Order: sequence, then structure tokens, then C-alpha cells
Amino acid sequence: MPRLLSAGILLHRRRDGVTEVLLGHLGGPYWARQHERAWSIPKGVVEDGEEPVDAARREFTEELGVPVPDGPLVDLGSVRQSRKDVRIWALEGDLDPGSIEPGTFEMEWPPRSGRTIVVPELDRVAWFDLETAATVVVAAQAEHLQRLAALSD
Repeated sequence: MPRLLSAGILLHRRRDGVTEVLLGHLGGPYWARQHERAWSIPKGVVEDGEEPVDAARREFTEELGVPVPDGPLVDLGSVRQSRKDVRIWALEGDLDPGSIEPGTFEMEWPPRSGRTIVVPELDRVAWFDLETAATVVVAAQAEHLQRLAALSD
């Protein structure tokens, strides 16, 4: 069985000489009280026949509820995250976290209860400097932050 591929966009900006990245806190009851390793680059599954970069743009808009800012995308490559590969593109831009209207999904909660609830894909978004971002982002995605930092050097 082929591995799943997810694709996303890592929005970044410079503030007072410091690189910051926009991350989203994972939605749903499991993540509600967690902070470290509970933030993610906006991303999602590449559909059959879809180009990964097109999926990255689609997922950014679906998860954040806003269009992808204009600008060139820089391929940061892929990393393995659990049972999937995650490919990320960097994009320099700015976004007000207050403008985000996250997409939602249905999940069974509590587990094996037969009850379904609707939760936001990301319950909030925030800007982080690279050092802080590396401590809160899902562990596998920290590699993408290092790759972005190497581009800025």
C-alpha cells in the first residue's frame, strides 16, 4: 500500500530581524489541553491525481479559511510523519491570526461511543519565532523549520 502524502504551506515573515512562522493548533478534544507538539503547519492529504503544490494551496485555504497570499513558493521537501510523508512549501507573507475561519471535520467522540462531533481543523493560529516554533510544532515538522532557517542564513 502506498504511503499517504500530505502537502502544506509554511507562511513566514520577518519582524524586527526575527523570522516568524504561522502555525495552527490542532483542533478537537484530544489536543485541547496540549501545547507542546500540538501545533502544525497547515497541510492535508494530496488527493489522487492532484499535484502536491495544488493540494498545499487547497489545504491552506480549507484549514485557515483565507486565500493563499501571493508570492513564490519555495519547496522545503518532505519528511516522514507517522504513516505519511509531509511535503511543505515556504511562502513569505503576513496574515492576521484574527482573520482565520478554520475549516471543520467530523470525528467520533468519545472514542468508540458512536457519537459524532464537529470540530475545527485548527482551533487557533499564531506566529512563533523559529526557536519557539521548534518546541511546539509536531516533532517531525521541526525539520521543515530547520530547512527554512537554512534558507535565511
